[in-house]
Amino acid sequence: MLCQREGDTRKSCRNIMQDLKVALIQSSLHWENIDSNLKMFEQKISSIKDKVDVIILPEMFSTGFSMKSTEFSKANKNSYGWMEEISAQYNCVLTGSLIWEENDKYFNRLFWVQPDGTVKTYDKRHLFSMGKEHEHYSAGTDKLLVEWNGWKIRPQICYDLRFPVWNRNTEDYDLLFFVANWPERRSDAWKTLLKARAIENQAYVIGVNRVGEDGNGVYHSGDSSVYDLAGECLFHQANEEVTKIVELSKEKLTTIREKLPFLKDRDNFILSD
Repeated sequence: MLCQREGDTRKSCRNIMQDLKVALIQSSLHWENIDSNLKMFEQKISSIKDKVDVIILPEMFSTGFSMKSTEFSKANKNSYGWMEEISAQYNCVLTGSLIWEENDKYFNRLFWVQPDGTVKTYDKRHLFSMGKEHEHYSAGTDKLLVEWNGWKIRPQICYDLRFPVWNRNTEDYDLLFFVANWPERRSDAWKTLLKARAIENQAYVIGVNRVGEDGNGVYHSGDSSVYDLAGECLFHQANEEVTKIVELSKEKLTTIREKLPFLKDRDNFILSD
């Protein structure tokens, strides 16, 4: 039943709301080995038996959090092609970030690859200066808002999580997600901030992190998580590889926002560099 007439009930409107089924892949990564990582993720994706709308991979999923921007940016052209093939094969969005070069600049770039061949990108805004990321990559300047199956979705990358103004829900997005290589020694901050972003923005929040030790000896505990807009944890996994499918309820999102319309009281502001 379509909600086209003034007399249609709110319940009828909710009947046409589409839930979003998302697959999170929390994995170890082969350090700076693109071929091995693509083969590994292809195996993990092939094990997903349910039809999903979106598959989320970690930050720099083909290499790990490498500062070898010039070396891997060209090789990642194959990674981009691989993403297109996987998205088309499984008829879903595939997303994650790669080392990328454009106009003689290097970016930590998230690709949102749709099965019809449409590709949208987001360049990491906040570069991790403690890890000298800013010395090897250029910061992005633009937000990305995508719409998929009736959902408004905002992708972000790792360190962006610490900056609530950049994440503020000024466009009424429904889902905010982060791909990451977030170290275990700051896992409490990761979990706390994911929950905070969900509550303050009245949106579902997903964090997809890697596990295991990287080539710099930094250990990652994963702690990939899903929070609803009230801050309830719907999924959390630490210290092991996991492929998890979560189904996000659009009816729940709409009902809570109608009952508790906090977003209408948000501040207006303009971001500047």
